[in-house]
Amino acid sequence: MLRHVILWKFKPDCRAEMQEFLARLRALEGQIPEILRMEVAENTCGEENYDACLIADFADEAAMERYKADPRHQAVSALCKAIRLSRCAVDYEI
Repeated sequence: MLRHVILWKFKPDCRAEMQEFLARLRALEGQIPEILRMEVAENTCGEENYDACLIADFADEAAMERYKADPRHQAVSALCKAIRLSRCAVDYEI
């Protein structure tokens, strides 16, 4: 099994768009079958930290790549790319 972890820092003037992105991202669970488990959270401590994160589990790397290629994910990802300042990610076996 593969765990996919992403952190985002968003543009300061995009709070409403960030909320829309996170809601749309959360809605993918149950829509895209490759997602075995998903957690989306906002930072609550310290402005110097990243603003939000995704922790998602997939059966394997191929399942994660199918998720990334899914048009529903692509639409959500496009919104994120338009409002983020930075992104970091790590994928690891669990």
